[in-house]
Amino acid sequence: MVDIRNIVILTGAGISAESGIGTFRDAGGLWEQHRVEDVATPEAFARNPDLVLRFYDMRRENIQSAQPNAAHWSLAHLDATWPGELTIITQNVDDLHERAGARRLIHMHGEHLSAWCMACDARNEWRSTLLDRPPCPDCGQPALRPDIVWFGEMPYRMDEIEAALRCCDLFVSIGTSGAVYPAAGYVQTARYYGARTLELNLEPSQGSVFFHESRMGKAGDLVPQWVEEILA
Repeated sequence: MVDIRNIVILTGAGISAESGIGTFRDAGGLWEQHRVEDVATPEAFARNPDLVLRFYDMRRENIQSAQPNAAHWSLAHLDATWPGELTIITQNVDDLHERAGARRLIHMHGEHLSAWCMACDARNEWRSTLLDRPPCPDCGQPALRPDIVWFGEMPYRMDEIEAALRCCDLFVSIGTSGAVYPAAGYVQTARYYGARTLELNLEPSQGSVFFHESRMGKAGDLVPQWVEEILA
């Protein structure tokens, strides 16, 4: 890795799966219990809000009992020590990166531990249920929804993400399927602007062909090895 100063890292469900957080695409994963059309679209929320709120209440409870794993800790260490620019873009909606200590972080798909008020547009940290329609801490209206980017909605902070991709020297994708856009296209954007690209994944993603290098294995093994390598 020569002349690497600016790094962009994309993390997906595979990095949190090792902490016991189920993924939508695994056998036995969440998609098998609920159709995406029933729990992860604005139309689903309008049609059956109780089902959607109950689903996300369960997810919110689940992540609070999970713990960061070696991959999260290693990325947090890199964040704290890397002297150049570094951006961790996560597709995950858990808080395991933060609990490990990562700070240069973008949650492009929102956060489970946040509630978004449809009445006043405020966002507040939220750790309890939304099913009983609690009032918004800012405006008092019972208009809270999960602060999650659902299918058909625009991911967060896209301008910042695009700017980081244009300027990076190295793009690293960790634990992603390469199936969900726009994140699946980030490797091509980074390569177009001249970055080296590295994939760390349990198995080849749908976009493996676009990476200069792919390493297969568990994130908890591969990420600490790569962080040690890059810091050396």
